[in-house]
Amino acid sequence: MSDEDDLEDFEPDLDGLEREDDEKETEEWEDYRKEGEDSEEWMSTPLTEDVMKEGLSVLCKTGNGLAHAYVKLEVKDRDLTDIHLLRSYIHLRYVDVSKNHLTDLSPLNYLTHLLWLKADGNRLRSARLNELPYLQIASFAYNQITDTEGISHPRLASLDLKGNHIHMVTGLDPQKLISLHTLELRGNQLNSTLGINLPKLKNLFLAQNLLKKVEGLENLSNLTTLHLRDNQIETLSGFSKEMKSLQYLNLRRPKMLAPREETPSWGGPHPLFRRQRTLSLAPDLGIHHSPPPRSVTGTWAAVTA
Repeated sequence: MSDEDDLEDFEPDLDGLEREDDEKETEEWEDYRKEGEDSEEWMSTPLTEDVMKEGLSVLCKTGNGLAHAYVKLEVKDRDLTDIHLLRSYIHLRYVDVSKNHLTDLSPLNYLTHLLWLKADGNRLRSARLNELPYLQIASFAYNQITDTEGISHPRLASLDLKGNHIHMVTGLDPQKLISLHTLELRGNQLNSTLGINLPKLKNLFLAQNLLKKVEGLENLSNLTTLHLRDNQIETLSGFSKEMKSLQYLNLRRPKMLAPREETPSWGGPHPLFRRQRTLSLAPDLGIHHSPPPRSVTGTWAAVTA
């Protein structure tokens, strides 16, 4: 079995988009992060052979099929500060180094067969890695990442950057990220949706940011899910009839951020919507395409009624 066939396509659970444990998850990670910040300097704890032996699993054939090697490593929550040892384990395909104190993932550049990476809850300031030809799923959630530069893996299908400090999306090249269909940026500090020019994108999660409008998404013709909950959206301009695949649009806002009881600024009727009126939880927001959207939710002045 080839590396690209070794991992099934990842699809998000659309039924769980309104999970009530979103806030609980964020709080738990914030508590974990705060504990890490309480100590200015962590004692140096490099990855050792003994820890590697405990974390290795899944024996698979390698190369011409005559040799075998362990391809999965789980070393989460080990207080690690250095994973230099991974440079020697070139056959690894699945790596979980979450909940450590890592600031550098460069040893992963040697894992050219890597398919799946989870590095959540570290002290990373960047997700930059060399191009990994088989990487399909990567998660860097709840770190201290400030930008989206250096992510150019051609088979990457799902990228999770939620809970970081990203203000602007830059460096995501559609000519290189030709397989990316799910991008998770919830809980950052985004003030713009510019820079997400990824025509193959199907699922885009931008909840809990600082967005006031939607822009630069007009050409996302394959987008089916757009999650904008808990932002400060003030206008519904920025949508396009080219977004013909859109099935789920979430514009729900917290009550405390709801504007007064006037209709939000639409900038005139838009062909994507059936009628110009205040959004509510009722399915008043229609989209001109077939099939009709599976679910569209949003609250504006209606939440104060």
